[in-house]
Amino acid sequence: MVLVPPVLNLVSVFTRVVEQGSFTAAAAALHIPKSSVSRAVSRLEETLGVRLLQRTTRKLGLTQAGERYLAEVRGPMERVAEASSEISEMGRKPRGLVRVSIAPPLGDSLLTDIFVEFARAYPAIRVELVVVSRRVNLVEEGIDMALRAGKLDDSSSLVARKVAMGELGLYAAPSYLARRPAPRRFSELALHDAVVHKSASGIVPWRLSGPRGVEQVDVTGRVVADDLATVRLLALGGLGIALMPDAAVRTDLERGALARVLPAYTLRGAAVHLVSVPLRHVPTRVRLLRDFLLREIPKRLSGTPCAVPAQTSVRARAGAGVKVQRRDVGGQPAVGA
Repeated sequence: MVLVPPVLNLVSVFTRVVEQGSFTAAAAALHIPKSSVSRAVSRLEETLGVRLLQRTTRKLGLTQAGERYLAEVRGPMERVAEASSEISEMGRKPRGLVRVSIAPPLGDSLLTDIFVEFARAYPAIRVELVVVSRRVNLVEEGIDMALRAGKLDDSSSLVARKVAMGELGLYAAPSYLARRPAPRRFSELALHDAVVHKSASGIVPWRLSGPRGVEQVDVTGRVVADDLATVRLLALGGLGIALMPDAAVRTDLERGALARVLPAYTLRGAAVHLVSVPLRHVPTRVRLLRDFLLREIPKRLSGTPCAVPAQTSVRARAGAGVKVQRRDVGGQPAVGA
């Protein structure tokens, strides 16, 4: 005798089919036969007395009734999943996978030291670092949190907490400076080899603030890279002077692998935020890593131009001119927001 699954299970299968886009993908995600998925959806439709999915040989789509039903059940289903996860974690050692997206220039030794320390503190929690230059979609790509520099312009609501300010300076390896003495004036940079970073808008002149105000110089180099992590490696190799985020080369500077050139000149960059999807229940493993990063990144940058004041969180929604609501860690409106 075949047991009829409860309606809750049928709804769970239905929502997974919609999420995966096909019966085959849903069956793989649920680890059950495709025929079982098809029967579950059919049984749900029979129970409700309406067709939820429009099936064709090429694609699978929601009917009008299916769209309405999905909108009604998705929230409760998510709350059931979150509650189940919360209860299952009670009294259990934190474990599982946390996926974190970071941009290449942020993946420096400062961050790697923090992740090493976290791994030692929580050996049962696995961390997957997704290092990409593009801006990932946290929901669609299954990312728990991301460290991002720049404008908050995501396509979905996110909670963002500022962890650092992007301050850029001029750096070169001792091997380069042994061949070419460091410039004494900003204008002399035009006579030096530069490791040039090519952004999405192309190669732009170096425009920095210094003792004489804002100055600009056109630089040239034998190698151009569109990735700041590569720029750092080329500078470490002695290729020339590079304009890089201070936070990304802090450890290189401390161990003498790089030296600051014209230290009075800086470029104020964008803020760095730790962003995540707002959830009623954040899994313990995710919360532990999130709080660890929120604590350790500002602490290790304390006393530097990249340091930030007390933590603030921002809920951002996409659109022209992002409107944000700033909150401090305790949930009260942040001073000066």
